[in-house]
Amino acid sequence: MEPRVLTSKKPFTLKGFFLQWEWMLVLLFVAVIVMNVNLSDYFWDYNNLRDATMSFLDKAFIVLPMVFIIILADIDISVGSIVALSSVIMADLYAHGVPMELALIVCLAVGTLCGYINGLLIVKFKELSSVIVTLSTMIIYRGIAYILLKDQSVGKFPKWFNYLGWGYVGSIPFILIAFAVFAVLFGILLHKTTFGRKVYAIGSNPTASRYSGVQVDRIKIIVFTLAGLMSAVTALFLTSRMGSTRPNIATGYELDVIAMVVLGGISTAGGKGRMIGAILAVFLIGYLRYGLGLINISAQTLLIVIGLLLIFAVSVPKLKWKGTGAKGKAV
Repeated sequence: MEPRVLTSKKPFTLKGFFLQWEWMLVLLFVAVIVMNVNLSDYFWDYNNLRDATMSFLDKAFIVLPMVFIIILADIDISVGSIVALSSVIMADLYAHGVPMELALIVCLAVGTLCGYINGLLIVKFKELSSVIVTLSTMIIYRGIAYILLKDQSVGKFPKWFNYLGWGYVGSIPFILIAFAVFAVLFGILLHKTTFGRKVYAIGSNPTASRYSGVQVDRIKIIVFTLAGLMSAVTALFLTSRMGSTRPNIATGYELDVIAMVVLGGISTAGGKGRMIGAILAVFLIGYLRYGLGLINISAQTLLIVIGLLLIFAVSVPKLKWKGTGAKGKAV
């Protein structure tokens, strides 16, 4: 009798490889590029394309930890408010004489603390869903930002700070390089580490994971803390790009981020999805908005198009993610 071998990987098949959702995103991305090129002669201009990329990449930093959160079958709708609060506190400190370097560190610390509070509340009050918890903190964090600055704005930051949002390394935007580095790190964390496998396991079956010795609460706190940290990173790039900050910045960012993650093939039921899909969705939605904006398509129409894409993403039948779950198979 041949011995049974347990493996977490499914046998490779060419059909299964090309039926992955990420290939559908690639096709959609190519279709968007072709459509935009035909709609406007200005789309393919390198300077315009580069500037457009810089305009949507700030929120892409939040997409990376949001992938982890949704794979856990949770959600965080406070990220936009964390961006605002982190930015406002940084700017307010600088306006009161604190060196910008120290204010920048405080910005990252504030975002990280907000994310940690979210995670702590979610694991301490298990009877409350993550939607309710983060809806509450969304209101609280934004409210604190308004208390600090009211309707005022703060700007006139040092010239070196402007480099974050507008700087280049050669002809490549610095923000693009920074995003690529973070994307690789988060991709490795999700797909190549024990931590990532535990995230998939929790999203697939949190009860079984808990009884298997997985520290479910600890992992959730870490993931939400990472979301807070990356929201603060977004605050740095967004504030740098705008040149000033107000309490109402990043309004609606949470919806854009969740839309990118869901379109990227991350299952809201938990336990499925890949980082590369969410990254493709970032550029797909970003260039779709840029291209349609060149021909003066209204913002409301853009929302309808993105909504239709989301419905398409969640309703296409029989498209399975390959090799992303934590389930084993006997062969």
